[in-house]
Amino acid sequence: NMSEQKTNKEQRYDRQLRLWGDHGQEALENAHTCLLNASATGTEILKNLILPGIGAFTIVDGHKVTGEDVGNKAQAATEFLQELNSDVSGNFVEESPDKLLDNDPEFFHRFSLVIGVQLPESTCQRLGAVLWSAGVPFLVCRTYGLVGYMRLVVKEHTVVESHPDNALEDLRLDQPFTELRNHISSYHLDSMDKKHNCQLPKNYKEKEVFRQLIRDGIRKNENGAPEEEENFDEAIKNVNTALNPTKISSTVDDIFNCVQCENITSQTSAFWMMARGVRDFVQNEGNGSLPVRGTIPDMIADSDKFINLQNVYREKALQDAAVVSKHIQSHLQAVGKVINTNKIQFLHCAAFLRVVRCRSLAEEYSTDTFQKDTITSCMDSPDSEMVLYLMLRSVDRFYQQHSRYPGVYNYQVEEDISKLKLCVNSLLQEHGLSVNVKDDYVHEFCRYGAAEPHTVASFLGGAAAQEAIKLITHQFVPFNNTFIYNAMSQTSATFQL
Repeated sequence: NMSEQKTNKEQRYDRQLRLWGDHGQEALENAHTCLLNASATGTEILKNLILPGIGAFTIVDGHKVTGEDVGNKAQAATEFLQELNSDVSGNFVEESPDKLLDNDPEFFHRFSLVIGVQLPESTCQRLGAVLWSAGVPFLVCRTYGLVGYMRLVVKEHTVVESHPDNALEDLRLDQPFTELRNHISSYHLDSMDKKHNCQLPKNYKEKEVFRQLIRDGIRKNENGAPEEEENFDEAIKNVNTALNPTKISSTVDDIFNCVQCENITSQTSAFWMMARGVRDFVQNEGNGSLPVRGTIPDMIADSDKFINLQNVYREKALQDAAVVSKHIQSHLQAVGKVINTNKIQFLHCAAFLRVVRCRSLAEEYSTDTFQKDTITSCMDSPDSEMVLYLMLRSVDRFYQQHSRYPGVYNYQVEEDISKLKLCVNSLLQEHGLSVNVKDDYVHEFCRYGAAEPHTVASFLGGAAAQEAIKLITHQFVPFNNTFIYNAMSQTSATFQL
């Protein structure tokens, strides 16, 4: 029975449905994620994707499990993870990522997202190039001692519902549309002051005067004391947020000016088709404003008046949506294309659209295009998380030269310190970086011995799964493009590298 299944699902996923809704959940259930390496970090990430109900996962891992339970690691992890959620389909490939890249690079094209964990730098770069050209998002994750690292590699990621924390309402009090103006003039508030020049109060002083105007409107009792009027108090409190000018944010404006928004072809995605429809509306019927969002905040009022006001906004939003739809339809017809999308959802979020474009790994690793200035300015404070990035790059260099990470054998820790120091110096030299990496960090990274402590893996597993869900649902804004977690100081930072 379909409806029974639906209620079971609603009960089971109740909390997360409040975050990303049915459509977000559907996107999650249609996704297929590939995990390279079932290490502690890898299995933590998958656990956090399987519990909320990702559609399918495939683990690629050629390592053998050591000890009594000899067998393939990918298979063992798949079987245990599968037990967490029977709705999820689990697969495994007993192959090292490098072998797969040699024999069947197309294998990776089928996934919604590829997550690479604890990969050597060379594998990471090869895989990064394959996924970049195929347009598949790639999330690199790594736990190295007490350091967590993530790098997102995605050419273009569009977000409709960015869920900003402190979004202002779309009330248009400064530019009331005709229906709103008529609705408000049907309330005979004592004849308004004529001296005002129709400008919104802008600064603190003007807003104070405006608040006083509202206070003066409160009825007085027979002793001349103001009555308890909750709706007036509420209005005074909201002067700051409700009187925001109706304007388009620079982020959305940049999206409208994108070449993808300009040149519509049969290859244009639904996001850009709709963005173009909204842009056409702004430039024509909207007179420079976005379509009306159509929602108003809860407020103290009698039900009838509130519902009438709500309907004024809602009907205007539907009118605007119909106009935008016409624009979209004309573009679709011109290029002979059909899209099934939730236009209402898109228009409701038009003010919060986001596009995330990351740099490729090739750009980050090339000495011509790496972010020299970013690194140099961060390293002005020698304990910036940036130093951990430089150290990770240095241990990768060590691995290339010695086919092992520094400090993995206790008896070599001392001699590895000087070898790692050479790697740090050559990295800085080749990139022309005149920054200082403290010896403490070199010692610390040798002491780590490339260990993967579960506490750090578990924290990173939560963070990475969260980013994965953002990418899959196209909701909330993923970081761009490097995240570093320092478990020694309990700090984290993001950088664009």
